[in-house]
Amino acid sequence: MNIYVANIPWKATEDQLRAHFAAFGEVTSAKIIMDKVTQRSRGFGFVEMADDGSARQAIATLNGADFLGKNLVVNEARPREDRPSFRPNNGGGFRRDREG
Repeated sequence: MNIYVANIPWKATEDQLRAHFAAFGEVTSAKIIMDKVTQRSRGFGFVEMADDGSARQAIATLNGADFLGKNLVVNEARPREDRPSFRPNNGGGFRRDREG
């Protein structure tokens, strides 16, 4: 099961996040999302656990629990939506009618 984790402290590492969830079962991956420009944590990430039962127990126990001084928001991750790609200069802004 894929788990969404928010309110992750900026100082947290993926290894610390993995260890925090490993108390409930096997963690197959732990990823903290980083800002592309600043390379700092965006404060959220995803933890994937091998067993759904263990994942549900982790969600129930860790949602609202302290992690390095902040209370985590933990729930089952929803599938990504298909979003239109961002296209700069594609029809945005002021256009003047070019007729005479």
